Amino acid sequence: MKSKILYNSLNVAELIKSRSKSQGIAIKDMLEELDLGSNTMSHMRHGRAIASDSLAKIADYLDCSVDYLLGRTDNPEVNK
Repeated sequence: MKSKILYNSLNVAELIKSRSKSQGIAIKDMLEELDLGSNTMSHMRHGRAIASDSLAKIADYLDCSVDYLLGRTDNPEVNK
């Protein structure tokens, strides 16, 4: 069975940007607080994947699911 590749780092970067903007969070501040490199977003915009634990940290910080950031759901709510 051939599966569709859903991960697209550019789309993930755009969803992070959109979610942070809607919450009034500066990406620079978020990355600093999470101890992630300042070039994290730039790397994603240029097609590089980030570590899964970094994506999980960002999702937790933005109070959304990793699936939302990956574009697998339109619902940002975390199932608690």
